[in-house]
Amino acid sequence: MGKVRILILGGTTEARALATSLAARTDLDVILSLAGRTVDPASQPVPVRSGGFGGAEGLARYLHDEAIDLLIDATHPFAARISTNASEAAARSGVSAFALRRPAWVPVEGDDWLSVHSVAQAVAALGAEPLRVFLATGRQEAHQANAAPQHHYWVRSVDPVEPPLTVPKVAYIHSRGPFRFADELDMLQRYAIDVVVAKNSGGDATYGKIEAARRLGIKVVMIERAETTGLPVVETVAAALDRIDHFVFSLMKRGV
Repeated sequence: MGKVRILILGGTTEARALATSLAARTDLDVILSLAGRTVDPASQPVPVRSGGFGGAEGLARYLHDEAIDLLIDATHPFAARISTNASEAAARSGVSAFALRRPAWVPVEGDDWLSVHSVAQAVAALGAEPLRVFLATGRQEAHQANAAPQHHYWVRSVDPVEPPLTVPKVAYIHSRGPFRFADELDMLQRYAIDVVVAKNSGGDATYGKIEAARRLGIKVVMIERAETTGLPVVETVAAALDRIDHFVFSLMKRGV
């Protein structure tokens, strides 16, 4: 039996951790796919493929051409289109697949959340009264804030927002997580933030702002995830490793 070829659709902390755990294994060939949206991505422990595939059809073709045995969707919880393409491509190509998806955050005592389903809804929910808004949705949809120019925005993203917002009062914070609770607390106080707009990404890397908002009694407009269907889901890297082991063992038993 040759090496088992695994394609990880990545860009998350979990994808990197999974790739790191698999990198030294001699029974596997692991490729990590990144969307290529980040200008200076962090170094990765396995070979990287950067850029899109051309939809479900292109991904299915890649799975076939590269003789991929197992597809793992470890993309961001809000990368709905990629996840749909992964599910469709796996079905088209007959390749085994599963998703590694960290669980969503849930409100706890002291949280003041307003749940919405898109960045546009979040901006509309801010209301007419001018507010000091920490916009932590990433750069891709930051332009939605242009619809409510009465607010003063602090926009945090890894790379610059292009084109810049057209609102009269905006500051840009270029930073890559993880973000510590103490630093988030300091930032929200320093800018006298009235409301935080965030995506329900789950995980620890960006939870600091949610904890800090709770401590300061600041409202959070929380953009909830869309329901994803298609692939079976595991929630931790450990569970993903177990699933990979079962898959490799089943191939060995079949003598593939």
